[in-house]
Amino acid sequence: MNLLPKSSREFGSAEYWEKFFQLRGKRAFEWYGSYLELCGVLHKYMKPREKVLVIGCGNSELSEQLYDVGYLDIVNIDISEVVIKQMKERNASRRPQMSFLKMDMTQMEFPDASFQVVLDKGTLDAVLTDEEEKTLHQVDRMLAEVGRVLQGRETEWLFGMEEGRKQLAASAGFRRLITVALHRGQRYEDMDSIQAELSARVMELAPAGMPAQQQVPFLSVGGDIGVRTVQHQGCSPLSGSYVVEDVQGDDKHYFRRLIFLSNRNVVQSEARLLKDVSHRAQKKRKKDRRKQRADDTPEDLPAAPGRPVDKTYLCCEHHKAMIAGLALLRNPELLLETPLALLVVGLGGGSLPLFVHDHFPKSCIDAVEIDPCMLEVATQWFGFSQSDRMKVHVADGLDYITSLAGREARPHYNVVMFDVDSKDPTLGMSCPPPAFVDQPFLQKVKSILTPEGVFILNLVCRDLGLKDSVLTGLKEVFPLLYVRRIEGEVNEILFCQLRSEQKLATPEVLEMAQALEQTLRKPGRGWDDTYVLSDMLKTVKIV
Repeated sequence: MNLLPKSSREFGSAEYWEKFFQLRGKRAFEWYGSYLELCGVLHKYMKPREKVLVIGCGNSELSEQLYDVGYLDIVNIDISEVVIKQMKERNASRRPQMSFLKMDMTQMEFPDASFQVVLDKGTLDAVLTDEEEKTLHQVDRMLAEVGRVLQGRETEWLFGMEEGRKQLAASAGFRRLITVALHRGQRYEDMDSIQAELSARVMELAPAGMPAQQQVPFLSVGGDIGVRTVQHQGCSPLSGSYVVEDVQGDDKHYFRRLIFLSNRNVVQSEARLLKDVSHRAQKKRKKDRRKQRADDTPEDLPAAPGRPVDKTYLCCEHHKAMIAGLALLRNPELLLETPLALLVVGLGGGSLPLFVHDHFPKSCIDAVEIDPCMLEVATQWFGFSQSDRMKVHVADGLDYITSLAGREARPHYNVVMFDVDSKDPTLGMSCPPPAFVDQPFLQKVKSILTPEGVFILNLVCRDLGLKDSVLTGLKEVFPLLYVRRIEGEVNEILFCQLRSEQKLATPEVLEMAQALEQTLRKPGRGWDDTYVLSDMLKTVKIV
């Protein structure tokens, strides 16, 4: 019985595979290797709790053996109706949670970001039978679908769209760029250990003629290297799965972070933790009794779940710049004694509104957060609390502002701040969602702002065309627009005002920031000495 095709082109034909599995029968056929040969690699990069998609499953025993060792959430697809029927019958009673579906991998029916793992043992080779345009187009469709159904950065604009990849390559400064995703279940001590594991594989993809000893630079996006202590895990109907984790910084301080696993390389919120004073005192008493190694200090100890948050310290540079924008209000040196009404859309861990609340004693803040789970996280893990001057409204920011703007006696805020992320990673703009910068909605924001107030927006936009459109739209509503780029990040902070005659030259802006800072630095106010307000506005430009 000859199962081989007449030509390699037949490997890409559904008719060939129907005939193959009819003739082959129910005996398993393994392409390129069995489970025992592959399990070492698979177990390293796959976790039993992850949802796995196997494309072009055939009648391989690989999925069955993965299931038997604890990988229960596996979906298998194949283009052959014959083999899907065989596999369903073979596994119906023994592996009831595993599913088999007849489906074309170039036109999958799954929603976006449905799987943590997509596994292909030989299907790509079956499709890539030559390098003709039609074949390469089919491969592009397959890989595009794989990227679509995967969870993680593979679907982000920067990695998943042609323009994003061009921008990434240009920023790296190399003609050939290889991207590798590190998943949260993996543990590496440092970049050297990552480089040691990947170097051989990277050189296999090097251009022809490249010297064998050529040094290949490794660049990192995000801070996923090193040890993390997960303090809390949860799943929100709106934000998806998330973790609260403690990490140690270069200065030996510990920091608490909120991470959405749908966008796991982005720190949603971060706060510095105070040192454990009681433990420090205990260590000092022990030191009096015996010598202690120089590096065995309290700062080297893991962060305790109950360790308090340092509310005087802002971790995020864009939050520091947003606070500095308050200097654009009239008479900044008097702001501590002036009643201030602020609206903050996007709570996260609550660091931004909490800083305003604690440092501006006459401020009254309305914070709007769409996800009630985030309010719980902020309260339990980031030291956030409400008061007579701080109220959180669990609502969609769009609906809340629309409601305020529609009132006959609408409120007026001195400051409106937007620090809200988009849930769609495929867009070139991850903050804010596009609806927050639509013209009709911006008019509503304008209607609740005092004439001399300031609208402060955290903009994260890699798509240059889209960013230009956003800036143009803002200028039509707010004639005076300052932009402050955050060094080393994509963030840009926009300061928008209604009166163009309020325009200030950079020296004047810095003078106002210095006046506000002098007031905030007065004794007893708990000001962070490393935070210089005027530094945040040195590079501000008028659009």
